[in-house]
Amino acid sequence: MITVSTLMKNLLLFLSVIFSAFTISCKPNAGEVETTSTPKRDSVQQKVVIPQLSDTLINAAAILSKTQVPILCYHQIRDWRPTDSKSAREIIVPPDVFRSQIKILADSGFHTILPDDLYAYLTKGTPLPEKPVMLTYDDGDVDQYNIAAPEMAKYGFKGVYFVMTVSLGRSIYMTKEQIKKLSDDGNVIASHTWDHHDVRHYSEVDWDKQLTSSVKELEKITSKPVKYFAYPFGAWNKAAIPALKKRNIVAAFQLSTKMDPDDPLYTIRRMIVPGSWSASTMLKAMRRTFKE
Repeated sequence: MITVSTLMKNLLLFLSVIFSAFTISCKPNAGEVETTSTPKRDSVQQKVVIPQLSDTLINAAAILSKTQVPILCYHQIRDWRPTDSKSAREIIVPPDVFRSQIKILADSGFHTILPDDLYAYLTKGTPLPEKPVMLTYDDGDVDQYNIAAPEMAKYGFKGVYFVMTVSLGRSIYMTKEQIKKLSDDGNVIASHTWDHHDVRHYSEVDWDKQLTSSVKELEKITSKPVKYFAYPFGAWNKAAIPALKKRNIVAAFQLSTKMDPDDPLYTIRRMIVPGSWSASTMLKAMRRTFKE
């Protein structure tokens, strides 16, 4: 039987949570004025709380009302080959083009954030650095380690690597040692399934193979919890969300479709950067896609 004393304790706990939610403030983004030199980032520090599923203190509508943070999505970073189709070149960014895109972000005053920062901002209003951007990489291609990571490091940037674990150590993909090095250097390693099958066709057994086994392997490599997920092909459906929650994923990333009105944390938008875009074209498209 629930006693009056227990009810009073629960009521006081509820009121304290509600009060905390209403006292949290959000720092707005500053205006985006391009500069010609790379700003210093050492002074920007974040206090980020490791997220748990129970941390969300505001509702879906409040999350959807927040300014969207630009999130860029890259795949292969290499020169085009004569055999590459037009559609393939949309996800293959030549190294020189990639370098110019990263440089313009730095020269324009952007600061990279990681998923924990974004989660804290969306759920608790934790302030982000001025002009935030997230750089994400899908599949685990080795050029992300050899080209992307060193280029980002020049500007103090960090990235998020959504890894497909079936390919670890194979041909053009990263090794376990390279994944660990990225993690040790402050980048985030997250799941992109075991072998990139469309989640819209998963059964319960598929989820265990594609996500649970993938997460366990990545956690074994990095010795860190894996809490984030990117949908293969950016494709998702409502049925995928409870399966992700059940496996302790706190947020998931799609591509450019509309966010789910009930679970926006599991349909966070990203923008693919085509290899045909110049740095200035990329910057303009990013600003159009992620309007304040």
